[in-house]
Amino acid sequence: MEERLQKFMARCGVASRRKCEEIILKGKVKVNGKIIDELGYKVSDKDTVEVEGLVIKPEERKVYILLNKPEGYICTVKDEKGRETVLDLVKVEERIYPIGRLDYDTSGLLLLTNDGEVYNNIMHPRVEKEKTYIALIKGIPTREEIERFKSGLDIGGYITAPAKIEIISIDSGNAEVSIIIHEGKNRQIRKMCEKISHPVIKLKRVSIGKIELGNLKKGDWRLLNKEEIDYLKNIE
Repeated sequence: MEERLQKFMARCGVASRRKCEEIILKGKVKVNGKIIDELGYKVSDKDTVEVEGLVIKPEERKVYILLNKPEGYICTVKDEKGRETVLDLVKVEERIYPIGRLDYDTSGLLLLTNDGEVYNNIMHPRVEKEKTYIALIKGIPTREEIERFKSGLDIGGYITAPAKIEIISIDSGNAEVSIIIHEGKNRQIRKMCEKISHPVIKLKRVSIGKIELGNLKKGDWRLLNKEEIDYLKNIE
C-alpha cells in the first residue's frame, strides 16, 4: 500500500510529519536513489528511502514516553548551536521526537514518541486539551488582573482564549499560581503574565489533558501505560 513520503518518514520515526515535509523540500531525501524535493510523492514499504544518506525503515515498536524536562534543554531532535536537547536525556533504540515543546527555561511534562499518527492527533488545531502549569510569578495579582487573564489578553497580534488562573500560595511578596490554557503559542504563559505586570520567575507544566507528571523527578522519564496511550490515540 502506498502512502505519502512524509507520512512514511514519520512512521519510520524520522520526525513529525510537518518536519518531514521540511526535510523533503530541502532535498535531503532520496527514493530508490533519486532525490525527491516535492511534496505529494508516494512510496511503499518496498521502496528504498534515504534521509541524509541513511536508509530508513518503519519502526517495528512504537514507544510513548513522558519526560520531566529540566530547564536548559532544547525540545528538538538536534540543535544547530550544539546545545543539549531532550534526546540527551531519553536514551532508547527507537528514533523518537518531542510532541510540541517547552521553552528552554521551562520545566515539566513533555511527551515523546515515534508514532507520527499520535503526534498529529495531539498537535492538530481541532484538538482542545487542557494544559496545566504551575508558575511562580513576581508580585501578587489583583482580582481585576486575574479577571483580565481569564478573559483573554493581547500578547502581540494574538488574543488568547479564555484561561484559568488560581493563586496557590504567597511567599516573600510573590505568588505561586496554577494556570490552565488550551492553546500553545510560543512563550504564551510568560507573555500573558507579563501583560498583567506579573512576569514569570519559574514555570513548570504538570499535565496535558489526562496525562499527569506526577512525582517523576526532574530529568527522569518513563514509558506511558496502556490507558495513557489509548487516551492519546483517541483524544478529541
